Amino acid sequence: MILGPVSISIRKPTGSSLVNKNEFIAAVADSKSLTKLDLSKSAVSTIIDAVLDTIEGALKKGDEVRLVGFGNFYVAKRAASEGRNPRTGEAISIKASKLPKFRAGKQLKETVNGVKK
Repeated sequence: MILGPVSISIRKPTGSSLVNKNEFIAAVADSKSLTKLDLSKSAVSTIIDAVLDTIEGALKKGDEVRLVGFGNFYVAKRAASEGRNPRTGEAISIKASKLPKFRAGKQLKETVNGVKK
């Protein structure tokens, strides 16, 4: 079953802009699109965990996850480099690493910037 665009409203205390996982789960569970399905918050939590685990597993394998309109999750490689210890000024070597990254899609950018369709 494919659901259309989901409108989620997250109520935050004044001055707070951080949304934690529990608040996000509650907002998804209360969204109009999902209330019709009568899913409990624990079911929504399980679904969100499964989605995040799937994205994490794909990135771990080096795959890219594309969610059209929302964005792309991908892995960027950072080459080994030389750095300096800020306390001593001593040269140190920094190992090569992989970084998970996200590139926002057109629809998400337009939504965030208030562009009307």
